[in-house]
Amino acid sequence: MDLSGSFGMADVIGTYFPHNCASRCGMSIIFITSQVVYAFCKGIMGGKEWDEEQKQGIGRIILEKMKAYDKLAGGLYGLLIGDALGVPYEFYEREELPEYEDIDMVPPKGFRKTYSEVEAGTWSDDGAQALCLFDSLIRRRGFSLEDFAGALSSWYEEGVWAVDGVVFDVGIQTGNALTAYRRGVSACECGLLNPEGKGNGALMRVLPLALWHWGREKGVSGERDRRLVEDAHRQCLITHGHLCNQVCCALYCLVAVRLLEGQGISRALREGVARLRSIYEGMPEYGRELEWSVRPDLPWEGKGSGYVVDCLRSAFMVLEGAGSYEEAVKRAVLLGNDTDTTACVAGGLAGIVYGRKGIPDRWLGMLRERERVEGLLEGFWKGEGSL
Repeated sequence: MDLSGSFGMADVIGTYFPHNCASRCGMSIIFITSQVVYAFCKGIMGGKEWDEEQKQGIGRIILEKMKAYDKLAGGLYGLLIGDALGVPYEFYEREELPEYEDIDMVPPKGFRKTYSEVEAGTWSDDGAQALCLFDSLIRRRGFSLEDFAGALSSWYEEGVWAVDGVVFDVGIQTGNALTAYRRGVSACECGLLNPEGKGNGALMRVLPLALWHWGREKGVSGERDRRLVEDAHRQCLITHGHLCNQVCCALYCLVAVRLLEGQGISRALREGVARLRSIYEGMPEYGRELEWSVRPDLPWEGKGSGYVVDCLRSAFMVLEGAGSYEEAVKRAVLLGNDTDTTACVAGGLAGIVYGRKGIPDRWLGMLRERERVEGLLEGFWKGEGSL
């Protein structure tokens, strides 16, 4: 049944949303609005006509849902587009890269992109692993290390969540860990085969945990933060088990949640650090790693390398200095080196800050297999307990 004209819904949407809001938000607008309409029809209105005050009330509810969706979708798309933007420039030194205005999905004429066979708008291992995590969270209604490990193995072996099913970029530590998992090594042990491994392979994929906990948790925020930190630690174990990786992922997620809540960038960084310190009061090994390796009291500066601490600090640095999503991911790419991952990690946070509506339309239009991403977002919003 078409509910858009019932109980003044068309008036509500016309009054409270910009003309291009529905098109930017994609198919999920259908599910968000239908949830609200159904609740009012069944539980409150009983089929009666809405008066003006009720229209305004429901309009505010829908608007809040749309704002929440814009941030959540912005985070996921921001991650994927940042990754895809950085793919052509990976491994180049910063002085070898084009000028700021020439950084785009399609590099300027004469620039030799890193992967000549990869089409513009293709996410790499970063985006594929993040989608594996988000998909696992949706299917299992929470984090399961075994399910996630199986999803990563399916990506590595069969190309699940890779564009065109083709895996063209795999970190050495990740490849070794997933090969061991395939041979029967426990998911809890695979990430410690290289006990000193501190690459950014777990950090690049962790954002869906923040999106999930923010969107689904109904408890006290302090309890939510502890559960989020625990899951951020655990998702590292399959490939990057060192404490340093776990701490970086935990801090990133706490900052992301505060951005989702609407805090400004500086405050989110400050409060994310303070909250993690509080959680680590009873976890001295983790606390030492935070203070000695991440050094959160120093200015956020980085060089765009594959070292997990530098990647985290680089992302925070460009986020603090950028005035838009586009500027954040371009500045991340211009650091050189691990361009796709730095732009992915920074882009996820920038996508939350500026929303999906803040991501350039030309990049959204170029992102390949975008319909699969929309399918995940719809699956999240249709699930029980979503915002």
